Amino acid sequence: MSESKDALPDQEEQVVESGVHNFSKEEEWVKPEDPLLNERLEWFKDQKLGLMMHWGPYSQLGLVESWALSDDDGDWSRNDVDWIDDMEQFKRQYFDLNKTFNPIRFEPEKWAELAADNGFKYFLFTTKHHDGFCMWDTHTTDYRITGPDTPFHTHQYADICRELFDAFRAKGLGISAYFSKADWHTPYYWAPGMERGRHMWRGPSYDPEQYPWMWEKFVEFTHEQIMELLTKYGRIECLWLDAGWVRAGRRGQDIRLGEVVEKARKTQPWLLAADRTVGGPYENIVTPEQTIPDRPMNIPWESCITVGNSFAFGFDDRYKTARQLAHILLEVVAKGGNLALNVGPQPDGRLPGGAVRSIKELGAWLNVYGEGIYGTRICGPYFTGAWAFTCKADTTYAFRLYKNEKEPVRQQTVIPYTGSAARIELVGTGGRLEFNRTDEGLLVELPQAAVTEQAPITHVFRLIANE
Repeated sequence: MSESKDALPDQEEQVVESGVHNFSKEEEWVKPEDPLLNERLEWFKDQKLGLMMHWGPYSQLGLVESWALSDDDGDWSRNDVDWIDDMEQFKRQYFDLNKTFNPIRFEPEKWAELAADNGFKYFLFTTKHHDGFCMWDTHTTDYRITGPDTPFHTHQYADICRELFDAFRAKGLGISAYFSKADWHTPYYWAPGMERGRHMWRGPSYDPEQYPWMWEKFVEFTHEQIMELLTKYGRIECLWLDAGWVRAGRRGQDIRLGEVVEKARKTQPWLLAADRTVGGPYENIVTPEQTIPDRPMNIPWESCITVGNSFAFGFDDRYKTARQLAHILLEVVAKGGNLALNVGPQPDGRLPGGAVRSIKELGAWLNVYGEGIYGTRICGPYFTGAWAFTCKADTTYAFRLYKNEKEPVRQQTVIPYTGSAARIELVGTGGRLEFNRTDEGLLVELPQAAVTEQAPITHVFRLIANE
């Protein structure tokens, strides 16, 4: 990503490249001192699969969320913006999208039912992205879903965050609230006429150290928004914070995050925080984006990966198959993480049909094999490409991954596992398998019914240590 004259010093690692965030190193993770928070992190690690959603007025364009507003990110974020040369006019048009955002086909209970019926255990929703548009009934700005300029404000489901949080909670899912620490709409962050002039980047348009009074206004504004979400919208399991460049030590962009999180924990003492890419005591969960770590990590982490190609809705998006999604989930879980699977809702308030089909097919697979996913922990040999391993109590689950339906299914297969196994069963059939131990692992023979012409998504073996 090209940098402006006010970019971060060379010795400071970039946290965003083409809109995709790096993730903190395992050694940067700090274990909480509070026993309740550690207990909640174990709960989090049990869940394995969350439904993530990026949704806002930008869905009307089918364009990447927010980033086209940043001139320094225009080289990659404006690839589809070819109808206008004047980017100042584009920014005005983008910010005016609230005036036409009217998702009258929005049905929150159907979304929650889809998630609950197909194996999702928590819900991660964008309450506000970098563009500053609020999907809840905030009293800090009129740039909100319930604002007078937004036609949806008269709808019965106008307070979208409240409707979604209540619907998903009613189905037993935990709530994780995405919140961007940057806000490119408020004049307290992108102030007109300041030193950057018309050329904007992801940071503030002024130097907070030179204008501390203005920065303090932004801090107060941010704290008030966070406290609204964490005191008026029911139980929240995690405050999931984006815009890692807004942090102490980054050109004066300290929003005193610890102050507001600890204040919120007086009301919600179980609250986890994911101050992504920052490290330290308020990044309780590490969050790789559109990637999976190349090795297991024995800390709480969560890969956010899209069902389609992008986080926001795209009119020509293509959606991953159930095989692809299951294999992604298995690699994530075998390496110790959770998968936050992202769907971008349509501007009319419905979920894309292709994404729904993929989710239901993944759910059908989880209905059979989920016992080897939920509540498990990592164990060697973790993930080999062809095999994924998880464990729970005295049982290890070995998943044989078939890359495509044409991959040959062999009746005899060697499970590359050297741990204890007194009994081996094929999950989904209940059948006990004969096996022999070899130098390479456990040689098992599949029942004839499992040797199919078209390879399944997986075969799953239950390795029980003791009879």
